[in-house]
Amino acid sequence: MKELDIKVMRGANYWSNYRKQLIVLKLDIEELEILPTNKIEGFAERLEQLIPSLYGHTCSEKHEGGLFERVKEGTWMGHVVEHIALEIQSLAGMDCGFGRTRSTQIKGVYNVVFSFEIEEAGLYAGRAAIDIAAALIKNAPYDIEKDITTLKNIKSKNGLGPSTQAIVDEARLLNIPYKRMDNSSLVILGQGSNQKKIRAAMTSLTSGIGIEMAGDKEDTKKLLSQFYIPVPKGIVVYDEEELLKCIENKDIVFPIVIKPIDGNHGRGITINVKTVDEALVAFKIATKISSGVILEEFIEGFDYRFLVINYKMVAVAKRTPAMVMGDGKSTIQQLINQVNADPKRGDGHEKVLTTIKVDEITRNILAKKDLTLATVLPLGEILFLKDTANISSGGTSRDVTDIVHPHNKLLVERIASILNLDICGIDVVASDINVPITRVVGGVVEVNACPGLRMHLNPSKGMARNVAQPILEMLFPNPMDARIPIIAVTGTNGKTTTTRLIAHLAQTENYKVGFTTTDGIYIQGKEIHSGDCTGPKSAEVVLLDPTINFAVLETARGGILRSGLGYDECDISIVTNITEDHLGLKGIDTIVEMAKVKAVVAKSTKKEGHCILNADDELVYNMREDLDCNIALFSMQSDNPYLLAHASKGGYTAFIEKEYVVVSKGSWKNRIGKVANIPLSMNGRAVCMIKNILPAVLAAFIQKFDIEKIKEGLNTFYPSPEQTPGRMNIFNFPHFDLMIDYAHNTDGFLELKKFLDKTEAPIKVGIISVAGDRRDDDIRNIGKTSAQMFDQIIIRHDKDLRGRNAESITTLLTEGIHHENSSIVINVIPDEEEAIQYAIDNAKKNTFITLSTDDVKGSIEYVKKALILIETNLTKHTNRANNKFDAQQLTPLKVNDISFGMISKQ
Repeated sequence: MKELDIKVMRGANYWSNYRKQLIVLKLDIEELEILPTNKIEGFAERLEQLIPSLYGHTCSEKHEGGLFERVKEGTWMGHVVEHIALEIQSLAGMDCGFGRTRSTQIKGVYNVVFSFEIEEAGLYAGRAAIDIAAALIKNAPYDIEKDITTLKNIKSKNGLGPSTQAIVDEARLLNIPYKRMDNSSLVILGQGSNQKKIRAAMTSLTSGIGIEMAGDKEDTKKLLSQFYIPVPKGIVVYDEEELLKCIENKDIVFPIVIKPIDGNHGRGITINVKTVDEALVAFKIATKISSGVILEEFIEGFDYRFLVINYKMVAVAKRTPAMVMGDGKSTIQQLINQVNADPKRGDGHEKVLTTIKVDEITRNILAKKDLTLATVLPLGEILFLKDTANISSGGTSRDVTDIVHPHNKLLVERIASILNLDICGIDVVASDINVPITRVVGGVVEVNACPGLRMHLNPSKGMARNVAQPILEMLFPNPMDARIPIIAVTGTNGKTTTTRLIAHLAQTENYKVGFTTTDGIYIQGKEIHSGDCTGPKSAEVVLLDPTINFAVLETARGGILRSGLGYDECDISIVTNITEDHLGLKGIDTIVEMAKVKAVVAKSTKKEGHCILNADDELVYNMREDLDCNIALFSMQSDNPYLLAHASKGGYTAFIEKEYVVVSKGSWKNRIGKVANIPLSMNGRAVCMIKNILPAVLAAFIQKFDIEKIKEGLNTFYPSPEQTPGRMNIFNFPHFDLMIDYAHNTDGFLELKKFLDKTEAPIKVGIISVAGDRRDDDIRNIGKTSAQMFDQIIIRHDKDLRGRNAESITTLLTEGIHHENSSIVINVIPDEEEAIQYAIDNAKKNTFITLSTDDVKGSIEYVKKALILIETNLTKHTNRANNKFDAQQLTPLKVNDISFGMISKQ
């Protein structure tokens, strides 16, 4: 067995629209293709012995015994690898329950698909599962515990902490989108300008001044005391000399607490210090955390943590320091080991409770009591191992929210307001919180700006409190407000122009728009990144940008297959058309499979949203059967039967009627404009552009854009290099025209043909090419269609030949051309700029040149330079007397003679 490829799906994908975190492992099981599991002697028994927990894995209703029954009956090894990958993640504490194994067109090659919680763990599990299966086949020993330990370490390293995880889980329940930034605890909730950020229990609303004040424990106490909040007296010292002087002068009286001025998690704190020697030891411990050390009066009582969210008390926990209870026979170390054996305890924030570690503070406590780790504690004797009751140092908690006195509730809410902290943890030491806290019975000892939530979410005793809920309610009073409108556009042809037009219409409606296309990423009309940006990462860039409040996302096949969608759902989806382009790539071999890929976008439409489908394309129209959202249709024909049936049920439609673009809801129609008067339609000649206008206008109409604004947007959107780069951009040279277009497949060329058939020109020249990763017949068809369009053809080559050599591409194109017209003139000029220059230099009067380009920006720049040169040359050679143009007087010029923006003196 060997891994051929492995991909990570991070959004809705070809395999599942609902399970967004999947590993897709392409596995070649080689000779095992003819050897199912029941033919491998002892395999089932070895599998059951190594991973007995697989017993709980179900496969289908037909196999009540689950996986083990399937293995005994005989199943393929890819299926076994899938279940092993899921189970070892589960054994490491990660919730992973979805898997599928599917054969491919290649015998013995399978796509093994399984879910993951943490990406690195999923990748590791997939590869480990191959090794485990191989060892079982060979009856070789295998240390599966090593894999599980590695996976646990990955979870500990990369998993979210309990506070952040709780907030993310609550966001998921409320359908609020979220994005974790790398492997940090920083999470963005919501989209665009509606987003909020969290880092554990700190939010983007949290006051920076509040955090700073809470970080200085002494300044916090001074401020609170001014508002008559009961706090213990304290003094800050910076060296042992100051410490001894304060004690000698009785500025502070034993017993005292010694703690760092800006520590956290209870680190460096020593309580109930009663002697000078103890104070010196405690001072050294505190200075390891902070240079400034607080000497504070010791308050007798219990430790309570009050949690305040949005200036309201929501939970209170009574905390107990890490402790052991003697049994009369076990040493203190053995008792610690027994406590740590509790499955609820783990390292750091891995589990509900933290393991108890023996540190310097623990050793000092033992030394004070003349104990060692080897001491046997008497039966029933309790030994506290820490000076503080922090959960992170092994302490436990009991929920006591319901017994808090109203006075104390108001007290902590006042503290949060005084410090201007939207979320804070307030530590109180008191004998009883059911009575008002005063300096006589207690005091506020600390305020934490980013409190841990674990003790409230999973207390050792008492009621668990969903404290993540009030945090989300504070950030998003209405969860729906976390999102911005998203329109997603997919299909084979027309995606980019449709996307750009919708973005333009939204801008006209005064939205701040971010959009992605084949050309780049745009934020409020400005390109921030160039290149093919139709995948999930580009979508995420737009949705995470805090300056935009509307997103239009071109979503192409490649990104969907590579890693899924970059958004969880959209308000409106559009499927323009489905053609045979890109077949034979990335495991998609039929047009039906291609439709399934594009349908991922449609299926991600909100239930209350709309999917706009092309009613003139059967494959697209048939997608409606699998959708759980509203449907809208567009068609070039007003009498399209699908359209009429949909309209009769009150649905949204768009169509051409009596040369007008019309949108309707049911029988109510709105004429948007005459087709010929819409600039993008190029006087009604560009049928492909009209096909782009219809879904764009329909999306705007459904989104409730003002009708007059829609008309205004259509009238200010042109097929120009600025607004639709590489989409039917025509440059008017003095005696010929040159059009640049991104057409790169047969259907794209057929749409160009429709335009050229309506274009009067004595000579039509085509500069063509095709991507090398297309099938032979696809390349030939480009040649055939070109021969029907052009009188002369120049074959150029893309810079990236995508796996073919230039000669092969030329041969296939020529075969197609000659199949239609054996006498047509063909020139082969591999370099695109040289091909353009040749066409310009040899253009006869009124020639129409069509450049099918792969490098849109480069081609536009080159043609612009050429136009500048020719116009300059024309000006120099025009007969000023009779203002007549004499082409014979022109001097041949080359674009490469100048740098951009500068005219040659030639």
